[in-house]
Amino acid sequence: MLSIGIVGLPNVGKSTLFNALTRSKQADAQNYPFCTIDPNIGVVEVPDERLQKLAEISKSKKIIPTAIQFVDIAGLVKGASEGQGLGNKFLSHIREVDAIVQVVREFSDANVIHVNNKVDPKNDSEVINLELVLADLQTVSKKLKTAINNAKGKIDPKIKTEVDVLQKINNQLEAGKFTNGLEYTEEEMEVIKDLHLLTMKPMLYVINVDEGKKNVPPIDTKIPQIEISAKIEAELAELSPEDAKQYLKELGMNETGLDKLIVAGYKLLKLVTFLTSGEPETRAWTVREGTKGPDAAGVIHTDFIKGYIKADVCDWKDFVEFGGWTGIKTSGKLRLEGKDYVVKDGDTVYFHVAT
Repeated sequence: MLSIGIVGLPNVGKSTLFNALTRSKQADAQNYPFCTIDPNIGVVEVPDERLQKLAEISKSKKIIPTAIQFVDIAGLVKGASEGQGLGNKFLSHIREVDAIVQVVREFSDANVIHVNNKVDPKNDSEVINLELVLADLQTVSKKLKTAINNAKGKIDPKIKTEVDVLQKINNQLEAGKFTNGLEYTEEEMEVIKDLHLLTMKPMLYVINVDEGKKNVPPIDTKIPQIEISAKIEAELAELSPEDAKQYLKELGMNETGLDKLIVAGYKLLKLVTFLTSGEPETRAWTVREGTKGPDAAGVIHTDFIKGYIKADVCDWKDFVEFGGWTGIKTSGKLRLEGKDYVVKDGDTVYFHVAT
């Protein structure tokens, strides 16, 4: 399951956004749509209008969306990399997520005191980014010293590669830059992956704005950003789906902050969704862009990777138009795909596997 960590300084609306996105007040640990696993983890189903349309054609008994896990990381303060505030807890949690959503404050509210006594999104981001860099610098510098000691008196290409790449990323961090700004060979990535560097993770800025505010100047042209009003999201979370839809319409909005965040998150992590549909269930599955048929089948069941033979594939719209698997087989729209098949977003798939 995709895991996104929500980080930010105190009083930027981070937890308000988390509670709104995960509908924490309506938590039900037995049911996916909006459940809270513990105080700072929530699982949210990914809205996908395609599922209902496919299910109607297949007369499915169940609809199962894919889901995203949001982690509300402990509030970050300056000095977190040295253990200030809840810094150590913050760092341990953030190392486990797939991507970082950094919430920065743009909204104005005299009743909510800013930790630095001024609303300055760029400054907020600089504080957090520096703490990420410093935390990684601690990790890498220790590893580098060990690698240099291990390399003494030895002629080993692997040890040399380790020292070289650690020195490379150490220099990058000392310059105050993220490690994901560099390019790496496959050998270098083997060295780096076990470090779980914070500055290697994809990041998205969420600008917490006042109602109606749009087009906030970019904090960093290399990092994507979206604008969300946590206050509006909190209000939407209190409404029924029908009332929430009407409220969005009144505000002149066509999507919720959750919708925006999911789309941005999928793009950030280069994810696609394929679909399966039959009478038992219609279901969404998430894989990385470029995933081939056997590995996509393995998301359903690991045994399917070795047992993969072929896949029946069509676009979900064609599946609906031609009335499901029976109709699609005579439409000319069905494709038989082998092991080199690369999954695309919206593919409706039936895997043939050896049992």
